[in-house]
Amino acid sequence: MLLKTENFRPTIHKSWFFIIALFIQFGVNAQEMGVIDTTGTVKLGEKEIPVLRTERPKMQSDTKYKVEGISAVVGSYMVLDSDIDKALLEMEYSGISTEGVTRCDLLSKLMEDKLYAHHAEVDSLQVDEERIRSYMDQQVGAMIEQMGSEEALVEFYRKESMDALRDELFFHHKTNQLSEMMQSSVIEDVEVTPEEVRQFFYGIPEEDRPYISTEVELAHIIFEPKISEANKQSVIDRLNEMRDDVLEGKSSFSTLAVLYSKDGSKSQGGKIGSMRRDSPFVKEFKDAAFSLRNEGDISEPFETEFGFHIVKLDKIRGQEIEVSHILLYPSVSQKAINDAKHLADSIRTEIKNETISFEDAARKYSDEKETRTNGGQLFNPQTLDVRFDLTKLDSDLNSQIYNLKEGEISPVISDRDHYGKSFYKIIKVTRRFEEHPADYQQDYAKIKDLALQQKQIKELNKWRKEKVRETYIHVNEDYDDCKLSDNWLNSLK
Repeated sequence: MLLKTENFRPTIHKSWFFIIALFIQFGVNAQEMGVIDTTGTVKLGEKEIPVLRTERPKMQSDTKYKVEGISAVVGSYMVLDSDIDKALLEMEYSGISTEGVTRCDLLSKLMEDKLYAHHAEVDSLQVDEERIRSYMDQQVGAMIEQMGSEEALVEFYRKESMDALRDELFFHHKTNQLSEMMQSSVIEDVEVTPEEVRQFFYGIPEEDRPYISTEVELAHIIFEPKISEANKQSVIDRLNEMRDDVLEGKSSFSTLAVLYSKDGSKSQGGKIGSMRRDSPFVKEFKDAAFSLRNEGDISEPFETEFGFHIVKLDKIRGQEIEVSHILLYPSVSQKAINDAKHLADSIRTEIKNETISFEDAARKYSDEKETRTNGGQLFNPQTLDVRFDLTKLDSDLNSQIYNLKEGEISPVISDRDHYGKSFYKIIKVTRRFEEHPADYQQDYAKIKDLALQQKQIKELNKWRKEKVRETYIHVNEDYDDCKLSDNWLNSLK
């Protein structure tokens, strides 16, 4: 990736509702009314996926349901029957169990999201529409690649055209972002005191206190095969040929990106969307992109930690630019691969013999800039600390360190990055914390996070109950038997 790693705190949701919310972003909102046919399918790999769900699980009454219509209105937003159909479909398609998940549950969650979005607009919260469109373009490209074609994607969502699908996706991304911004606004000043943390923990009966999974702190040393100057020059020459072909009109940039680029953006013709000077791209890439002056300009080849690039300026939008790029990386000789393996073996031996410490070896020999200055220490972007839950590690990494005791190092491991480039690594378990019941002293940080989440949830619940009473809400009579959260139905009486 060209992007640097960014860390985000999770939005507060019940676990499966959070998963549903993610997948609803990939669904679209059928604003038109109509009859859903029962025959459409899309073949995705070996799976036949129905275009739309047509048989609805019955709720608690024997009410007959219309095929399509409005399920609820919350402020200026509608929740359609098709929203619930598609939420269920996306869960099934994604392998998420729908057992115990009712249409009432989904309706309540969708209404909650619309309530947040409606009041975000009332409070004049603003979203960056250009960034939404840029993200949406990347998402659509990935969906097309997964489905196989634009036609299959349009058929899957039963839209008239890609433009109609993009409009619907934009609406949903904007709604979701407004909802998240409103939630963040509600809880931004919520904090917990040490006394509140203590009361929260000791308020949990001892037999009900959560278990903390086995956690580890990790460090590694990366050994990359060295690339010869001749191989680097070969790639630079190839990129110069591509640049000349585009500028001379012999080929299009997007075609060359699709055919040859090693970056994931190749499926979108190399497009990576909008950039600002403060965007989280590596410095060399931003410098090259913002040095271009006119739309259609293409940079000279340049190097980043990911390989060699040329970048094309597609559009200028004030302080933002839209760009495409082609990424290539030099071939690696077998000798270079063997040399990297030999170096890894010899350094591991020195560490085992205590000739050099693991931390000093990382600082001296590791080829990963981000970790070598810290003695190879790995940082967990999800938790914002250095501990990793063993049960949540990537399966390959888990198997590599699962049986290592604290202070032990792994054998030399052969691996590949997401570009397919091979390298070798040594991993050390610097600390290991076995599974145990939550302990107030040892696990204070985690207990504090749980206490804060509980307080934030209470604040959100309080906010929703207040806003439900002052917001126009209409729920279709088909859902009268639902026990909706937040007292939606009672608010209408």
